[in-house]
Amino acid sequence: HVQLVESGGGLVQPGGSLRLSCTTSRTNYLTCISWFRQAPGNEREGVAVIRTGEGRTYYAASVEGRFTISQDKTKSTVYLQMNSLKPEDSGVYYCAARIACGDLWAVVPPPRTRDYNYWGQGTQVTVS
Repeated sequence: HVQLVESGGGLVQPGGSLRLSCTTSRTNYLTCISWFRQAPGNEREGVAVIRTGEGRTYYAASVEGRFTISQDKTKSTVYLQMNSLKPEDSGVYYCAARIACGDLWAVVPPPRTRDYNYWGQGTQVTVS
């Protein structure tokens, strides 16, 4: 049984920081972990990916340079450090997982919601 549990959301002022956590089960089985976000009235958007085998990452243009995705394998946890937050970063942030996202050491592809089988419950981030 696969479980993804997010935490760390909250209310922050523009320019502030938050760190989201996603704790996963069956980490050996799931080698591709992503963060998506969804604002009211908008489609769900993939913002960052990490391939857990070698740690290679992908970032959406809207967050590159401000967000950092990382992992702690000893804790089966993936983090999303969000700095210089803007009001447009507000939304529900979801952790998602899939078995693989491309070959080891290849470029990590942009995340698409339809490719992910496993989702967390989401955590609210409000920048205001």
